[in-house]
Amino acid sequence: MDAPVKKKKLGLKDRYAAMTRGLHWDTTYQPMDKVFPYDKYEGIKIHDWDKWEDPFRLTMDAYWKYQGEKDKKLYAVIDSFAQNNGQLGVSDARYINALKLFIQGVTPLEYYAHRGFQHVGRQFTGAGARVAAQMQAIDELRHFQTETHAISHYNKYFNGMHSSNHWFDNMWYLSVPKSFFEDAFTGGPFEFLTAVSFSFEYVLTNLLFVPFMSGAAHNGDISTVTFGFSAQSDESRHMTLGIECIKFMLEQDPANVPIVQRWIDKWFWRGYRLLTLVAMMQDYMLPKRVMSWKEAWEMYAESNGGALFKDLARYGIREPKGWKDACEGKDHISHQAWATFYQYSHAAAFHTWIPSEDEMKWLSERYPDTFDRYYRSRFDHWSKEQKKEGRWFNQVLPMLCQVCTVPMLFTEPGDPTQIAYRESTYLGMKYHFCSNHCQEIFDYEPRKYVQSWLPVHQIYQGNCYPDDINPASPGDSPVREVLRYYGVNGGEDNGDFSTSQDKSNFSKWRGKDAPEGASDE
Repeated sequence: MDAPVKKKKLGLKDRYAAMTRGLHWDTTYQPMDKVFPYDKYEGIKIHDWDKWEDPFRLTMDAYWKYQGEKDKKLYAVIDSFAQNNGQLGVSDARYINALKLFIQGVTPLEYYAHRGFQHVGRQFTGAGARVAAQMQAIDELRHFQTETHAISHYNKYFNGMHSSNHWFDNMWYLSVPKSFFEDAFTGGPFEFLTAVSFSFEYVLTNLLFVPFMSGAAHNGDISTVTFGFSAQSDESRHMTLGIECIKFMLEQDPANVPIVQRWIDKWFWRGYRLLTLVAMMQDYMLPKRVMSWKEAWEMYAESNGGALFKDLARYGIREPKGWKDACEGKDHISHQAWATFYQYSHAAAFHTWIPSEDEMKWLSERYPDTFDRYYRSRFDHWSKEQKKEGRWFNQVLPMLCQVCTVPMLFTEPGDPTQIAYRESTYLGMKYHFCSNHCQEIFDYEPRKYVQSWLPVHQIYQGNCYPDDINPASPGDSPVREVLRYYGVNGGEDNGDFSTSQDKSNFSKWRGKDAPEGASDE
């Protein structure tokens, strides 16, 4: 009898190759170009898909085991947090508004990313790139689920979280993140990876996840910290996919360089405008602050990003066009955004407030050249007005940028006393922009951006009212009816924090009346 022959186990590299490139085949009854039509129409030239390398070489069986272990730990913490009424351990009820902004504006993006990477996983000819995109699609779906599960506990006790998916599709300020991803996955597959995997995941994602999770930890929110840590190991793979995609395109053909550069210019700026919401959250919505937006920008963008673009210079890539304006804006955008939301929080789904004197002192220390000079006086004025005549809300709807859809709140580079305003004419119609960079994005592909769904325009056109309402009828309140269309409970989900149910309930649960605008140390 012949002795049994033991088959040698494949090494990690060979096993990964067998589970990716080994599953690929060239089509016969239909040409490959017809089956995969989208990886060429952007103008990107790929000569050898086998040059695509995934440093993690993660196969599906290993992936499920790895993620399953993480989920066991994550859901054990979430369950323990809920069983022990962890919501009472947060620093201050004001902190919950940061979670509201997260579940409204960030969590739905995870699902959008899932959809986008599923599309990309179908569109590439190369098997390695397809598998990498499909792995990330599963990651993004998992992130959507874990974030929803973790934050759903707070929905039992606090207002402003009950209709987050509906708000994401309709609310004015949530059109900012929504338009970013819809713009990305209506491009081609290479542009999508440049937008999401490189410009957002690799260049900018640390500005979202690291400060936010650090802020959650400092404010006693262990549930949020845990899902952040659970996602962070996935984010390292996502960042690797982003830089791999960029280098792969640049190494394949010199003709790809100007196309990639234009995408980097565009998507860096679009991501930067999206992060305005994060800047505001970091400087104004955390009762216990970790670092300022300015400090985070200097650490994660200027230091890390600066080194990245120096490395890419060998391929002919320079830093994005908007880089210098973004670095100047680190001193301004959080204050400008919070001032805008303070005026319009009656039409939002979270609370706002005037920073306390201690908080304004902190802002003065972190922004020594700008806060006292340009922004403190308006908060002092609003505070005096609120004490005399009650909280003031702006009833006039703001003009929006046609590209980033942010209200026209940003100021001119070099002059923070002047609102930046640009306009272009296309087919006889005027369109408005918040910066040179948004205007340039529009001018390159206007047929795309004339279709932007701008909430203020939709309201004025009568498209954001319940079917049974005529907003022009005597006695009808347009603002009230728009909020009813949104599903926002006026006075409960929004408005001033000092008179909110959230503040009142939290003080009762904690057995004390916390001073207005003060955190529990």
